[in-house]
Amino acid sequence: MDRRDTVRWLEHLSLGDTGLVGGKNASLGEMIAHLTERGVRVPGGFATTAQAYWDFLDGNDLRPRVRDRIAALHRGADLAEVGGSIRRMFTDAELPPHTARAVVHAYRVLAERLGRQDPDVAVRSSATAEDLPQASFAGQQETFLNVTGERALLEACRRCYASLFTDRAISYREHQGFDHLTVALSVGVQQMVRSDLAGAGVMFSVDTESGFPRIVLVNAAWGLGESVVAGTVDPDEYLVFTPLLADTALEPVISKAIGGKETKVVYGASRDEPTRTVPTGQDERARPVLDEQEVLRLARWAKTIEDHYGRAVDVEWAKDGRSGELYVVQARPETVQTRKEASTLYSYRLREPGERLVTGLAVGEAVAAGKVCRLRGVDEIDRFTDGAVLVTGTTDPDWEPVMKRAAAIVTDHGGRTSHAAIVSRELGVTAVVGTGEATRTLTDGQRVTVSCAEGEEGRVYRGILDYDERELDLGRVPETGTDVMLNLADPAAALRWWRLPADGVGLVRMEFVIANHIRIHPMALARFDRLTDQDARRRVAELTRGHDDRTEFFVQRLAQGIARIAAVWWPRPVTVRMSDFKTNEYARLLGGAEFEPVEENPMLGWRGASRYHSDGYRDGFALECRAIRRVRERMGLTNTVVMIPFCRTPAEADLVLDTLADHGLRRGSDGLQVYVMAELPANVWRAEEFAERFDGFSIGSNDLTQLTLGVDRDSERLAALFDERDPAVTRSIETVIEAAHARGRKVGLCGQRPSDDPDFARLLVRAGIDSVSVAPDSFLAVKDNVAAAEREGENR
Repeated sequence: MDRRDTVRWLEHLSLGDTGLVGGKNASLGEMIAHLTERGVRVPGGFATTAQAYWDFLDGNDLRPRVRDRIAALHRGADLAEVGGSIRRMFTDAELPPHTARAVVHAYRVLAERLGRQDPDVAVRSSATAEDLPQASFAGQQETFLNVTGERALLEACRRCYASLFTDRAISYREHQGFDHLTVALSVGVQQMVRSDLAGAGVMFSVDTESGFPRIVLVNAAWGLGESVVAGTVDPDEYLVFTPLLADTALEPVISKAIGGKETKVVYGASRDEPTRTVPTGQDERARPVLDEQEVLRLARWAKTIEDHYGRAVDVEWAKDGRSGELYVVQARPETVQTRKEASTLYSYRLREPGERLVTGLAVGEAVAAGKVCRLRGVDEIDRFTDGAVLVTGTTDPDWEPVMKRAAAIVTDHGGRTSHAAIVSRELGVTAVVGTGEATRTLTDGQRVTVSCAEGEEGRVYRGILDYDERELDLGRVPETGTDVMLNLADPAAALRWWRLPADGVGLVRMEFVIANHIRIHPMALARFDRLTDQDARRRVAELTRGHDDRTEFFVQRLAQGIARIAAVWWPRPVTVRMSDFKTNEYARLLGGAEFEPVEENPMLGWRGASRYHSDGYRDGFALECRAIRRVRERMGLTNTVVMIPFCRTPAEADLVLDTLADHGLRRGSDGLQVYVMAELPANVWRAEEFAERFDGFSIGSNDLTQLTLGVDRDSERLAALFDERDPAVTRSIETVIEAAHARGRKVGLCGQRPSDDPDFARLLVRAGIDSVSVAPDSFLAVKDNVAAAEREGENR
């Protein structure tokens, strides 16, 4: 038989050869042939053909024996027993002589190309029904790393063939409706990338949870990449905003989170142990695997591959520790988000608070509840009951038969690209991964609620909590002349709302990002040397570990939080309100008590604009400004608008604008717009003077009502008097709009009232409001109310 019928070199393959060498190997050949010239680096090698697999079956009379065992499965035989018996048939069989000779010959040629005898290679399985747009089969078959020598290579080929009938592969094909004896397997043999001396990971050209198409998600860990795919480590995670990747002067890495990375997979000490798992050092755990330029290079490769394939992709990459070079070692279609219905958005909301037991990374955006079934290993899966919450350390493909039966899945380890996360998405099962302590904290039979509806952080609560599930039909959103925008506080939740046809973001609350994602008072970082509280010093030092400049921790976290929101709505405007804590709220931040006065009435005290130019906070405000500059200048998100809260007088406005300019944020420079909150009677009655200084107004109706009527909005006794439709308030709103429009300035309103009160929406539209900003789950209701008000105005 001609050797070409048994082995093909990867550079001679393309996507049209999926039936010949499987999806994985065909994709490798496609990239080598067409994307090398565009900078994508793929290790070379060769692949056995589907014909070689059929020759193996026929040479050992395996077809009828396999068919008999599958028939037994259909009659009710145990899956593990059926799968085990088929795999033993394969490992006991021999490769046909012509196949063995062809593989050995190709291996020797590869050795000549590399200039090494018995080179170490990766031996990967590539099924002819794998990596298809409608079914990924990801992780169903085996990969063997650091295979050295001809004998070991032939043994690995036979074990790859056997892996076509792992229990999870059999189960998956049954579920997908594939005939087991129409699927062949090709074996790919590639030069090893020495990522055991550096790092490796996975990346997606789409957000894996929300389907947001304009980012690349990169996961990275030390050592060989199987630890990331298997979910046995908590990897570093990077998000890159892709529309700005073409400008090499920008660095649009909008999020960087350093994972625990407690172990790594490296080369073993002998041929009998090709790889082994070892602990990482303390320095490795704190240090990122990739620098920013490497992250950007990988993201560009992901988009290059996506553009070539015409669809979102799932890519495995590796970095060679000897050469420092990056490589793509696999690429396949993304098969979950690309199949979702784009016109429907499901929104989940807990209706009651609960006691939080563990937290991790949210997979999906849903809520589920049930009894805990805690399993220590795959050997215990017979204990699993349908509808339970599966709690375990980590999962691999052997867990899949029970994962599909779970109400939710919770793991100790793993990132967004781990096996548990990938399979949970494909099955549509709510999951929280990388909790670190679920198997220690949750107990068998315990009733819990698993929530992925609160942003990127997934939470497990004690008890069965009540929750809402709403279906939002995005196909029926009316057009409005008045912009309807969003109020967003949590950057982690921004991606889930990208499908809403909002006109931008009218309010980003910077203080929420500081309180929840930084937790340190900015002055405790800017003036760390003056911090006398020893416990606060210790905790600040711990949180900022790995940053030579402690202020960089604040700037980086704040910039990335703002950038996540600005990226989702690019190029539509995203208005970021500079910090608006009151002194008692600032004091609750770590290290804050030493820098804040005690005030009788913080609501009317040292807050907003009055802080930014004062000696007591100017250094802290400088950090806020550095973060805004980083978002606009380094990341390129120039749709970011700055807004100043609680600005009492035009003279104070001048001081704040000068302070902004001192910190590199000059109004009008590079298109920078600066807005002011209209929340004080002074903002209303001197609106013309404020309009001369600012580009627009945002009415804070709650504070304006409170200060206009002299009513504490939180007072139960005065609740009946707090009315945003009181004529004193509505005339104030009308006055601001009239004065602003006379100077060519826009006016928006941030608040919940337009969604709850159609009459209030009518009032705003009649007054000529330019925009209304509301919570995302109120967006459709406000759109309806505003559209109705506009129709009424046209009919007058």
